[in-house]
Amino acid sequence: MEYCLFTEPQQGASYDDQLAFAQAGERHGFDGYFRSDHYLHMGDGDPHPGPTDAWTTLAGLARETSRIRLGTLVSSVTYRLPGILAIQVAQVDAMSGGRAELGLGTGWFEREHRAYGIPFPAKRFDLLEEQLELITGLWGTPADETYSFSGRHYELTDAPALPRPVQERVPVIVGGAGPRRTPELAARFATEFNIGFRPEHEIAEKFAGVRAACERVGRDPESLRLSVALPTLAAASPAELDHRASNIGRTVDELRGDTNIVGGRDEIIAKVERLAALGADRVYLQLMDLRDLGQVGFLGEDVLPHLPR
Repeated sequence: MEYCLFTEPQQGASYDDQLAFAQAGERHGFDGYFRSDHYLHMGDGDPHPGPTDAWTTLAGLARETSRIRLGTLVSSVTYRLPGILAIQVAQVDAMSGGRAELGLGTGWFEREHRAYGIPFPAKRFDLLEEQLELITGLWGTPADETYSFSGRHYELTDAPALPRPVQERVPVIVGGAGPRRTPELAARFATEFNIGFRPEHEIAEKFAGVRAACERVGRDPESLRLSVALPTLAAASPAELDHRASNIGRTVDELRGDTNIVGGRDEIIAKVERLAALGADRVYLQLMDLRDLGQVGFLGEDVLPHLPR
C-alpha cells in the first residue's frame, strides 16, 4: 500500500503553500503529492491568490523535493495539446529524477472553460482515448526513431519523441466511475485505475469492473494498480477534529459516513484496512486546508506507521 496527499490548490493556495505542504508530506513519510488540475475556484469562499498551473507547479516541486512522487489527479484533455503535455511531463520526470506521474481525464468543469476561453467539446472520451494512445506512444518510441499518429482529433508527423522521460514507463492514471469506456481505457493504457469520492460498495464494483476489462483485453489484472481518492479529516481529539472541519466550512457530522476518511488514528486505520481488503494498492488522502501542516504531521507521525503496507 502507498499513501499520497491529494490537494485542490484552485480553492486558494499559492505555490509557496503547495511547496510547504509537499515538503511536509515528504518529511512525514508520505509516498506522493498529487494535485488537481483546475484553474477556477469552486463554491463559496475566498479564491485568492488565484490559480496555479499544475505542471508549472510540479516542475517547481520537482526541484525542491527529493523523494516524494509528484503528479496530477487529474489533468483534463481539454487543457493541453497531447504532444506538448508529453513533453511537459517528461521534463518534470527528468527534473525530479524520475518521480512524475500523469493522471489524465476527460474534464468536467464547463464554467472553468468558459472563464478562461478553453474549448469544451460535448464529447470528450474520444479525445481521452487518442491522447492516451499518443502520449504513451511518444514515450514508448526508441530514442533514435520518430513517432507518427493519425486520429480523428490529433495528427503527429515524425515527432522525435524527445525529451525522454527518466522512468522506463511513466505511471499513467485513468479514473472515474464510467461503466464501460473508463475501465476499458484504463485496461489498455494505464498503470493505475483510480476511483474517487465513492462509498465502499461502489469502490468494490468499480474495481471488479476494471479487472474484468483487463481480462477482456488480455491483460493480467494484477498488473494494474488500484487506488482510491477520498476526502480526509483527521485529528487526535474530537475538539481538534471540529476545529479542522470548521476551517474548511464543514461540520464533522457532514463529513462522516461510508465515503470519507474521518476521525482519529483508530478510525482511519479501520477505514484503510477495509479499503485494502477491497483491493486498493494506493490511497490518496484529500486534504482541503493546505495551510494546515499540523494535519499532515498528525497523519504522518500518528497514523501512517500503523497503516497496512
